[in-house]
Amino acid sequence: MDISKKITQLNTLMELSGIINSSLDIAEIRKRSIEAATRIAGAEAGSLLFFDEHSETLNFDVALGEKGDLVKTVRLAKGQGIAGWVAEHKEPAIVNDTKSDPRFYKGADDKSGFSTRNMICLPIRSKSKLLGVLQAINKKDGDFGHDELELLTALSNQVGVAIENAKLYEELKDTFFSALHTLADSIEMRDPDMSGHPKRVMEYSLIIGREMGLSKKEMINLKLAAMLHDIGKIGIRDSVLLKTEALSWEEQRAMMMHPVYGADILHYVKQLQDILPGVKHHHERYDGSGYPDGLKGASIPLIARVIAVADTFDSMTSKKPYRNYLRADNALDELQTNAGIHFDPAIVEAFVNAYRKNEVDKLKGSGHLHSF
Repeated sequence: MDISKKITQLNTLMELSGIINSSLDIAEIRKRSIEAATRIAGAEAGSLLFFDEHSETLNFDVALGEKGDLVKTVRLAKGQGIAGWVAEHKEPAIVNDTKSDPRFYKGADDKSGFSTRNMICLPIRSKSKLLGVLQAINKKDGDFGHDELELLTALSNQVGVAIENAKLYEELKDTFFSALHTLADSIEMRDPDMSGHPKRVMEYSLIIGREMGLSKKEMINLKLAAMLHDIGKIGIRDSVLLKTEALSWEEQRAMMMHPVYGADILHYVKQLQDILPGVKHHHERYDGSGYPDGLKGASIPLIARVIAVADTFDSMTSKKPYRNYLRADNALDELQTNAGIHFDPAIVEAFVNAYRKNEVDKLKGSGHLHSF
C-alpha cells in the first residue's frame, strides 16, 4: 500500500472513531460502525452481528448493501459460518475466497441474493467479553490483507468501548427513569383520585407531541414533565388535597400552589432543568387568566401548553365519585370550544387530529388507559 493511501485511511479511521465515540446512542453507534468499516476497508458491503449471550447466537443488527434488510433475519449459532468461527475463537479472519472455505455459510447470500466473494471478519470485545462481530465484504479492488486487518482491528476496539459506554449510559438512564416513575407514583398513593392520571397525561402529551412533529429531545422533556406535572401536590395538606366537597377560596389558593411546589422540588435535579417550565406552567391559560404567573399565548412554554390540553382531557374523561365525567367526543368538543381561550388552538387541533386517526383508541385498546 502506498504511503498516501495509508495516511488517508488512518485519517479516515481517526475521523470515524471520533464520530463513533461521540455518541451514546447504541443504534447510532451500530450504524456508524459498519459504515466506517466498509469505508476504511474499501468494501462493497458490510454487517454488524451482535452476540446474544442467552441463546449464544449472532444476530445481524446492521447490514449495509443493497439487500441489507433481508440479511437481518439471519441468525448464526456460535461456531456457524465464518462470523460464528470468529465469535467462538475471538480471533479475526481474512477469507479471500469464500467459496473454497468450509466455514463459509451460504444462508445469508441465499436470503439476500448477494454474492460474497471475500470478507474480513473481526470480533468486537469489551475487555474479554464478546459483544459481536464486524464484517467487511467484497473488497472493491483486489483482496483484503494485513493493512485492512490492522485498521479494522483498531476500529473494532473503538467500537467495543463505544458500545459498552452506551450500554452503561442506558442502564443509568433506566435507573433514573425508574426513580422518576417512583416519584410520580408517590402522589398517587396520597390521592386515590389520581390513580393512573400521571401516566395517562404523559401518554396523551406524547400523542400530541408526535402529531406536532416535536424533536426527540422535546419529546423526552415532554414525557418527563407530563409524568411529573402534579408532583407538587405532595406539598398540599390532606385536608385540601383529599377534600371531596367544593374548596373554599383559601383552599383553592393553597391548591393553586402545587405547580410552584413541583418546580421547587425538581429544581435541585440538574438533569430536570429543561422540564421545570412544563411543571410550573401547566395551569396557565392561553388568554392569560391562568396561574401561577398569568402567562399568555406563546409566552407559556410549549410543553406546558401541551400538558394543559392532555391534563384537562384526562380530568374531564376520568370517573370521579363526586362528579360526572364526559365521553371522549364531548371532552374534545369542550377543548375546541376553549381553544384560544384556555388552550393553544394549534395544540387542540393536533390532539383532535390524532384522535381522529384513532391514536387515543389504540392506546386505550393496549390497556394503558382507563375506559371511557
